[in-house]
Amino acid sequence: MPGLPKWQLSHIGLFVSDMDRMRDFYTRLLGFKVMDAGALRVGGPRLTFLSKDPKDHHQIVLVDGREPGTRSTVNQITYRVASIREVRKMHDLAVANRVEGIDPVDHGNAWSVYFLDPEGNRLEFFCDTPWYVAQPFRAVLDFSLSDKEIEAATRMRIAKDPTTRPFGKWREQKRRELGLSKSQGRKRKARRHEAR
Repeated sequence: MPGLPKWQLSHIGLFVSDMDRMRDFYTRLLGFKVMDAGALRVGGPRLTFLSKDPKDHHQIVLVDGREPGTRSTVNQITYRVASIREVRKMHDLAVANRVEGIDPVDHGNAWSVYFLDPEGNRLEFFCDTPWYVAQPFRAVLDFSLSDKEIEAATRMRIAKDPTTRPFGKWREQKRRELGLSKSQGRKRKARRHEAR
């Protein structure tokens, strides 16, 4: 379809029935690091955010909620776009096509729109914000605002959170924690720019 923004697969979310066992498998066996973990609300589902690359806050998110003994199901399929303008395009496309489950979200570190495919699988299209803030974090993303107004609203919303800092500084800290050299970080950054 002409006019669609360029996107790439970013991360996957999985419903799990045994969070501790799943976290152990992905960290111990596959070498992922826990980037954040917590509950969305008191008594709500626990989330564990895992990554092997500091450019991505998470490549996998594990979410409590699957009944023991049931088949695994995908929580979401996520695509990265270049800017809030392109997130807005995907939102508008979903609205125009009367897609179900449209849910625009400000995560503080990302602006996202979620919606369902015809069989109920949740898709997310997002772009990074300039900031890191501990996850999970969720507020309504109001597309009646301009892009500049959305950025200002996010900045105000996360300003008092003590975990807020520039995303570049968070990535540099995670690069060191993951044992990656500066040259590895530069090579990955160059590959990202070549892909665009």
